[in-house]
Amino acid sequence: MKYLAVLILLVTACKSPTNKKMEPKTYLDIHNEAIVIDTHNDILMKTEDQGVIFDQDLTGQTHSDLERWKTGGLDVQIFSVYCDGNTKNSYAIANRQMDSLDAVVARNPDKIVKVANSKALLKAVEAHKIAAMFGVEGGHMIEGDLNKLEALYNRGARYLSLTHNAAPDWATSAADETTNPDLEEKGLTDFGIQVIKKMNALGMMIDVSHSGEQTFWDVIKLTNKPIIASHSSVYNLASSQRNLKDDQIKAIAKNGGVIMVNFHPNFIDNSFKAKAQAFFERHATEGDSLVKSGMDTWYMQDYLYKKYADEANQIRPPLATLINHIDYIVKLVGIDYVGLGSDFDGINITPQQLDDVTDYPLITKALVERGYSEADIIKILGTNFLRVLDANEIK
Repeated sequence: MKYLAVLILLVTACKSPTNKKMEPKTYLDIHNEAIVIDTHNDILMKTEDQGVIFDQDLTGQTHSDLERWKTGGLDVQIFSVYCDGNTKNSYAIANRQMDSLDAVVARNPDKIVKVANSKALLKAVEAHKIAAMFGVEGGHMIEGDLNKLEALYNRGARYLSLTHNAAPDWATSAADETTNPDLEEKGLTDFGIQVIKKMNALGMMIDVSHSGEQTFWDVIKLTNKPIIASHSSVYNLASSQRNLKDDQIKAIAKNGGVIMVNFHPNFIDNSFKAKAQAFFERHATEGDSLVKSGMDTWYMQDYLYKKYADEANQIRPPLATLINHIDYIVKLVGIDYVGLGSDFDGINITPQQLDDVTDYPLITKALVERGYSEADIIKILGTNFLRVLDANEIK
């Protein structure tokens, strides 16, 4: 870990030219010198569903593409590998999505590189390339097979979200535990325990975003490595079933893990759900028609938000609402346990000002305005996550 800390200092020093006049640093100076990491982006879902090619300009279609990541100062992207928990052949879908990233990397070796560990990640950042890893969203994608879990790790998956909303049969999700009155058993099964032990042995991070509370506490009891919540926010500020309660946040901090805050308005603003419901009720006839024509509900909502952008903008919470979640975690457990897990391209509406990945610097600006020091901002933007990644790796 000491080696990693020294290497981080060297990389951040190399990212931006020295300020010879020693003028006070602007938020852009801090942002450009920091290692900026986002642990959850769903662009691979759109390569599967819509055939988008993200080394092309996708402005207006998606939140993300290769050039816009660079414009936003992003250094490290964890690419979510996802399909709905009820989808058949999910392991094959996972591999197709991984193929999509591999193809982009092969076409753009001067811009993006897949990395296997924290040292390779930092070398990529030093070379001014985006460092890419996978995070598999949902234990159903290993299809009940530990060999498939290891195969995904070997392809570059560095975390597994144990559940999505529709969970595997070996772990209960937040949706399971809060909405299923017939649920008799909660948490990890015997096979689920094997998954946790296998992940620890591989050096693969355990992601508790979407996990039910009993699953969460089973993990805390079992794991011998720090865990992550790759895209979760604070329950006490927004009472979504999949946000983290104070005792969970404290447990993650005690475990040495990190919580990467989710940008979705529904997970950061308690008033958003009612506003969104009213929006879709106003456009119910059009929305129903689109769904009946075969459009997925999520993409129908995305379509309507874009078509009625001025109206949708009125229900988007301010950027400050997201920063409040960072503040809350810092005040509750300290600066070392929070980071960014945007969920870009897995969410169809964002906070105001965060229109796409080019707007990451506005988060740094907001943190400066809240009084965070440069050292603290650097931790939030990336090095907190790097610490956990390094702690999970098998040396």
